[in-house]
Amino acid sequence: MRDYGHIGQIGAEDNLQEYVEGLVACFREVRRVLRSDGTFWLNIGNTYTSGGRAWRDKDVKNKGRAMSYRPDTPDGLKPKDLIGVAWMVAMALQSDGWYLRSDIIWHKPNCQPESVKDRVTVSHEYLFMFSKNENYYFDQEAIKETTSDGQGRKNKRTVWAINTEPCKEAHFAVFPRALVRPCILAGSPPDGIVLDPFFGSGTVGIVAIETGRRCVGVEAKPEYVDIAKSRVNASPALLFTE
Repeated sequence: MRDYGHIGQIGAEDNLQEYVEGLVACFREVRRVLRSDGTFWLNIGNTYTSGGRAWRDKDVKNKGRAMSYRPDTPDGLKPKDLIGVAWMVAMALQSDGWYLRSDIIWHKPNCQPESVKDRVTVSHEYLFMFSKNENYYFDQEAIKETTSDGQGRKNKRTVWAINTEPCKEAHFAVFPRALVRPCILAGSPPDGIVLDPFFGSGTVGIVAIETGRRCVGVEAKPEYVDIAKSRVNASPALLFTE
């Protein structure tokens, strides 16, 4: 869905199965280094076939949508088909050994407008929760929600209404801190270590610091490394702890 302008980037494959296998291979290494009681949270959206278009022009409201390439319609699918790639990846990860524990809907109240006239506008992405083993660390109390009457607390539900957040830097696929926070609070203990293999602009690192965790981030593109360093180092929580 995005062209990050980096040689070897995941997502630029001509073949859909290569994309799925690439993510599975990457997250297999994540499972290798993860603690035995660790969890893995994956934010991924579905997409449509290109309908035969070989490129995509920039959007007035979102210049990051521009792409110099669009892969052909995958074998077995038709132009304009909803691919369902999010679930393809989730099922492949499950087959590779992960425990698939939850499928969470990230509802975006301020979603990107679409000019389509023959389907509804997409306003959600998936957030899959996996675990390395059958028993794992999960702090339900840390993420409980307030009941409708405001008098009590209840277990967090699987639909999270969270607005997207703009980022003044050049990175155009930033997810909001409010989406990251429950994952870190529930999935890691205080002073635990969080791993983000696609660090991007460093949002996970910022939230890890804000919640009293440590973070290891991996990012292939040097420009994004600079952005992440700047944003993480500017975190008020980091400045306070130092």
